[in-house]
Amino acid sequence: MELDEIDRALLTALARDASLTTGALGRRLGLSQPATWRRIQRLREGGVLAGQRLRLDAEKLGFGVTVFLGVKLARKAQAGLEDFERAVTAIPEVQTVEHVLGLYDYRLRVVARDLADFERVLRRRIMTLPGAGEVEANVLLSEELRPGPL
Repeated sequence: MELDEIDRALLTALARDASLTTGALGRRLGLSQPATWRRIQRLREGGVLAGQRLRLDAEKLGFGVTVFLGVKLARKAQAGLEDFERAVTAIPEVQTVEHVLGLYDYRLRVVARDLADFERVLRRRIMTLPGAGEVEANVLLSEELRPGPL
């Protein structure tokens, strides 16, 4: 799909605040509300806009620690991958599961109330998953969300 400057500006504005009305977006971009709505519809139909997500503040919800885990599977048969994915997605503290290429097979984003709670999740839930092998943890210190390249 061919994107022009207005499409890119529209995507940037939506990435920062997806709750903006088409009228508010149009005023920012110098478009009428109907023209803005048509562009958004075209972007949805073209698959560029794949949905909207609500971003929760984990810390305000009592989850003060975020840890990225690299997980290397002990065995890598297709059934082992599927078993691991099915089991890890059932853990509520695991926010994202990414199958990656590199040193580790999976990258997980895990939230916990504190380090002791994270240790409990790691020992009792993640390390007992089918096929779980070597694990490396990186504690998140700060995060800046960016809309990405447009």
